[in-house]
Amino acid sequence: MKAMLIVNPSSGKEEAVDYVKQIEAILQNKGYEIKTVQTEKEFDATKFCQNACQEKFDLIVSLGGDGTLNETINGLVDQQHRPKLGIIPLGTVNDFARALQIPLDPEEAIKVLQSDLTKKVDVGRFNDQYFVNIVAVGALAEASYDVTPEQKTKFGTLAYVVEGLKTLASTQTYPLRIEHDEKVWEGDSFLFLAALTNSTAGFEKLSPQAKVNDGLLHCYIIENVNMIRMASIASSMVRGELRNQKDVEYFTAGKLNIASPEDLVTNVDGEEGDRLPVSIEVKPQHIEVIID
Repeated sequence: MKAMLIVNPSSGKEEAVDYVKQIEAILQNKGYEIKTVQTEKEFDATKFCQNACQEKFDLIVSLGGDGTLNETINGLVDQQHRPKLGIIPLGTVNDFARALQIPLDPEEAIKVLQSDLTKKVDVGRFNDQYFVNIVAVGALAEASYDVTPEQKTKFGTLAYVVEGLKTLASTQTYPLRIEHDEKVWEGDSFLFLAALTNSTAGFEKLSPQAKVNDGLLHCYIIENVNMIRMASIASSMVRGELRNQKDVEYFTAGKLNIASPEDLVTNVDGEEGDRLPVSIEVKPQHIEVIID
């Protein structure tokens, strides 16, 4: 058996390489021949993963944050041969690991690699790229771009919360047209979210009904609201009651098309995505992840 370990050396306060020998020892004990590679620039993880698929590796382990994992999964999707995926979360938020209940402590997550249990999970297609957590459009989505790597290292998830709270003061809305399952919604929206999992920006109850393998996008349209209502909606995000708010429209879908007359950019798994219009769909149970 062959395993590839994809390491982002800048993840985990630059401690990622410190875990390599420990991971290699566990995989060797399970009978794997190991190839360890380190990312140096954007999309390296995707290329490494594509090579592993072509060379018919049995396992790929992502050692890094959500960005590294997203790149790795982009290299897995639609390949004729798809190795199993192991996840060692070293990022700020680690939403996908949270959704799969993979320990956020690296030492504990490494132990999961000893497991023979796997779960097939959904992947979302966003135009020509792929995601595993969420797509967002609106003010809060753009606020995350203001979070610097230094802020993420120092404050963790709180960095996103602080930037998001700054945005709440404006309550600016955007005109959107959302097509789903032969239905159309048109109107002004403060924020639109399409979630694949229950965990978003570290909030594990934002979409509590979402499962990693239900084949659905769980969608929230937060409409034109004032500051007082916005505070209530923000609180409901933490409690897992967002879909029950009167200014929020909730629905599930397998496919979406989103457009706007304005020049709006999207947020895909915490990174800047394509500008509208975009199309989104679910690839049900498309990759296999090692779990405990």
